[in-house]
Amino acid sequence: IWSLLKIYVLMLCTISTVYNTFLLIFCVVGCCVQMEEIVFETKDALDWSYRSEGVVNLVLAYSGSSPTFLGKVMRIKKIRNTRNENGDRSGSCLTTQEKLIWGEIKDLASCQNKEIVDYLFVKHVMKPLLGHKYVTPGICLPVEKEFLESVKKIVTSQRHSWRANTLSVDTNRSFALLMDDLTIFSHGQVEDHKPCLTVEIKPKCGFLSSSSFIAEENVIKKSISRFEMYQVLKLRENQISQISEYDPLDLFSGSKDRIHKAIKALYSTPQNSLQVFLNGSLVFGGFRGGICKTTSKLELAFEHTLNDFFKTEDDSGLRANAFIELVAETVYASGALDQLLEVQKLDKYNIEGAIHAYYDLVDQPCKACQELESSKLSNQFGSMHSLPQDEKVNILKDFLISSTAIDCSVMISFRPIETGLSRPSSHGNIQLESTKQEFEYKIHFIDLDMRPLKRMEAYHESDKKITKTYQEMLKKKKGDQPRRF
Repeated sequence: IWSLLKIYVLMLCTISTVYNTFLLIFCVVGCCVQMEEIVFETKDALDWSYRSEGVVNLVLAYSGSSPTFLGKVMRIKKIRNTRNENGDRSGSCLTTQEKLIWGEIKDLASCQNKEIVDYLFVKHVMKPLLGHKYVTPGICLPVEKEFLESVKKIVTSQRHSWRANTLSVDTNRSFALLMDDLTIFSHGQVEDHKPCLTVEIKPKCGFLSSSSFIAEENVIKKSISRFEMYQVLKLRENQISQISEYDPLDLFSGSKDRIHKAIKALYSTPQNSLQVFLNGSLVFGGFRGGICKTTSKLELAFEHTLNDFFKTEDDSGLRANAFIELVAETVYASGALDQLLEVQKLDKYNIEGAIHAYYDLVDQPCKACQELESSKLSNQFGSMHSLPQDEKVNILKDFLISSTAIDCSVMISFRPIETGLSRPSSHGNIQLESTKQEFEYKIHFIDLDMRPLKRMEAYHESDKKITKTYQEMLKKKKGDQPRRF
């Protein structure tokens, strides 16, 4: 009887486990089906408001009352140049050569919609590489043209004045990307006593290439970061008014002191590399229209914004210092940028090497070889051109993935934990010594879209221009130095 009873209990447990499993699957599938059935219409546009934008995308925050969308943002594509920069993609699907590169991912290779291609790329390529806890692909949802037209009108009235003449919503798109609002912690509910501070950083390239394919006249690239060299070109073209103090090599160094130096430099000269949100509202910096230097007036306003976030008795710059310390300590303790650096380092050939593989894959005469003057390099690139196609495909794949990782943004959100209320959490915790406070934090990488293969030529031209401009600056500086007799 006792044996039969144990068997009966075991059967009940098994049945219960199977039932719960099916129930979980049913709920997940039901949720996905429910999402897939959502189509944004004209009337829904009023529930979305302008949050921010970059070169390619507009970001809208949800301001309505539907539980489904609380704590969500929507990313919508902006109008792009009518020039077909993606080769024979015809506006949506991958080119023949891109299918060779990404063909192992069937859903991606067969996809006929650009928005969904980017979503699948993040999900199947970048998320496994960067880590599931750091990347959330979001959900692609269909949108009506009338919805996008209404959003365009709303955005026009809410954008910053300096963006008046820049590109706006592409009303011919059929999908938008629904994502978690990373500037808050949970379900759109901001607790009054728990403000959320979010820092968005564009870290850029964190390593120096040691590729043997870098020409002798460009050897400067092996000792000076691309970011530093690019600053000289931006200054010459009046894109910035002064050189940034920031160096990505400091941020990715793994050294606590150098990371602190990098965050301090970003704060001092934000340009388009740093912006800060408080409870979802932009309070410092701003991409594309970012400030070149933090003045005393801007710092005073930022200090005032942080009044309820950092516990300090003195108002003489201590909150800004606490902010810099908090971000630097979190970057160091989390190690998240170590993983990003590994993905950036997938490019082992530099654009000077990868461009040769590109021209072979697209079956065009190699313009890079035509520009070479050194016979030694000609022979070196001859070996590149003789590689099997699958090796060239891998070189280009790694380069494009690396380019995505170099151009992405990292978002770090913080909220204070009341003394004595620290509890287990899925997020990380950090102790700030200067204010004797503990904070909960979460980190995500965003802007991880696929780079089109056709952009290789633009990368190559940009690299030559940046390097040439920096070298000209060095020669001029050397020529300006007084002679010693």
